[in-house]
Amino acid sequence: MQTRILPAADPGTPRIAADLIRQGQLVAIPTETVYGLGADGLNEAAVAGIFRAKGRPQDNPLILHIWGPEQIEQLCHRIPQKAYDLAEAFWPGPLTMVLPARSVVPKATTGGLDTVAVRCPDNEVTRQIIRLSGVPIAAPSANLSGKPSTTTAQHVLHDHDGRIAAIVDGGPCRVGVESTIVDLTEERPRLLRPGGITPEQLTAVLGDLVIDKAVTAQIDKDAVVKAPGMKYRHYAPSEPVVIVSGSREKAAAYIRRHFTPGDRVLCFQEELPLYEGCAPLAYGLEADVNTLSAGLFAALRELDDPGIHQVYARCPVGGGVAYAVQNRLKKAAAFHIVDAEAEL
Repeated sequence: MQTRILPAADPGTPRIAADLIRQGQLVAIPTETVYGLGADGLNEAAVAGIFRAKGRPQDNPLILHIWGPEQIEQLCHRIPQKAYDLAEAFWPGPLTMVLPARSVVPKATTGGLDTVAVRCPDNEVTRQIIRLSGVPIAAPSANLSGKPSTTTAQHVLHDHDGRIAAIVDGGPCRVGVESTIVDLTEERPRLLRPGGITPEQLTAVLGDLVIDKAVTAQIDKDAVVKAPGMKYRHYAPSEPVVIVSGSREKAAAYIRRHFTPGDRVLCFQEELPLYEGCAPLAYGLEADVNTLSAGLFAALRELDDPGIHQVYARCPVGGGVAYAVQNRLKKAAAFHIVDAEAEL
């Protein structure tokens, strides 16, 4: 199979991509978060193709992408008012809601659950594709399962050239980390994955928010999860990643003491002088967390090299978007964190 590159700026691209989706083909689509590996979310055979292409575990649910809030009731029932409040506040945008699924949604899409994750992406071309296809598009991140996510069309081509029908090239993704996921099927709203919509923003609308354990720690491999990115090691390069926390100076001293040939350092741009001779790679500015969010996965993909022995990573602190960056880095490191301040 030859993978076609369809420029998002071409007026004919939405129709071509929608036709391929209707035919049961896989098409990578751009969103404001990351590129998604898209297929007809109501077609079990097409959904099975996503799992094969990614090497994705079958119990890892997919997100259905819709063109607008009016589509929610076609896919979900027992929808609480809070869902409409969140949609009004944040859609289109990087927010996914978990709701009770209607029978029209295949179990292959929901990971065998009675709930389904839905979101309306903030990308006009992708919303056109969804509208023209006439179906919700199931679209997990377009990376190979467990690897760093794809934030450019070139990343997708690297992972799937010759394995999928087409890639819609919409340029680099603006947010750079996957959507925030909130579960609305329980009495209290629950954050399952942080992203571009922050816990603070959610709480302002919902008035209440529980943080799921999967956000801050590794959960059991046998746990049943309602959303992507909760259970398995994700976003990771081939080699081990160790997060080193603490002040700039103490973290640099710790890393220099333990650094060996073949290691790499993933740091903030302001810290590059501290790691001269240690093969540092900056993924953004500590002073501007949005640059860290946008640059994280491109950096992790650059570090996905079997010739690298180990990566020492620096992680932002605090809330807001930094919370999402922390989550992705901790998942990439399988929650292996060293406190340089406590190192003797």
